[in-house]
Amino acid sequence: MSETTGGPWAAETGIEVRSYELDSFGHVNHAVFLNYLEHGRFEMLRAVGLPPESLPERGLGVYVVHLEIDYFHEARVGDRLLVRSRAGGFRRTSMVLIQEIVLAARPEVVLVRARVRAVWVGADRRPTRVPAEIRSAFGG
Repeated sequence: MSETTGGPWAAETGIEVRSYELDSFGHVNHAVFLNYLEHGRFEMLRAVGLPPESLPERGLGVYVVHLEIDYFHEARVGDRLLVRSRAGGFRRTSMVLIQEIVLAARPEVVLVRARVRAVWVGADRRPTRVPAEIRSAFGG
């Protein structure tokens, strides 16, 4: 799968904006969107049969090492959102994830788009190959 050509979303995770996630301007604080994206990545792993809580027992970890994010629209309390996540490409020890957050009722309205590079690590916390089941699940 190529990062530039896109592909199907591996996971779509629903979130409802809560009042304590708002900033003084009454919309979701920019940093909160990072939490939404992380939750979406965890749900993406779960969707392909690799729940995040199973990683330590397998001697694996996955660390975000680079994140690019663009903000297009605000979200307000009570908005229902979808966090869409998919793999965008692989290297030996890392993968790129493409994510976007949209309004659930109007998915053509993109609030946030992100490109995330994550490195897989072994029990020794040193980079290790991306697990075969991850590559297979995402066509990489």
